[in-house]
Amino acid sequence: MAAQNVSTTPYEVLAEYERRSLSHAAGAPEQVDAPGLWRGIGFRIGDRHFVSSIAEVNEILTPPVVTLVPGAKSWLLGVANVRGNLVPVVDLRDFVGGGRSANTETTRVLVVRQHGGSVGLLVDEVQGQRSFSEEQLTAAVGEADERYSDYVGENVQLGDVQWGLFSMAALVRSAHFQQAAA
Repeated sequence: MAAQNVSTTPYEVLAEYERRSLSHAAGAPEQVDAPGLWRGIGFRIGDRHFVSSIAEVNEILTPPVVTLVPGAKSWLLGVANVRGNLVPVVDLRDFVGGGRSANTETTRVLVVRQHGGSVGLLVDEVQGQRSFSEEQLTAAVGEADERYSDYVGENVQLGDVQWGLFSMAALVRSAHFQQAAA
């Protein structure tokens, strides 16, 4: 067996580890840049399925411990400490008028950036990444449910499920969302 010329300095070893790690990283450019595909994070509120752009969802958490905020509307569950930052947590189902969400094994919090910080949105279930082709987006239909019409412009069919394209940006900019005082 012939001896191989192997890097021996710690710097060279670390540089090689980095090169190999980056070539297999999740979300590497060759995986993210798929022409003609729109990608989002799927989630469920009650029996409705929604998807928001990957760029709008910063993080997905199991429900954190929440401290109640006196004088807040029922949909503002309170604030949570997320890595040293106070993040308001909103029950998205309750916010849109669908009643309180039950805290189950599938309940998650989507962390979304807004002006002045982040906000956590409690959803019944996160259903992973969803991708839609240009043809599917072209065939999208408008939102019929008034509760969601300010945040969902279109609905896209994927298999047996209709996915509402949910704009987190429209949600956090809405006057109703910004007025959490009871």
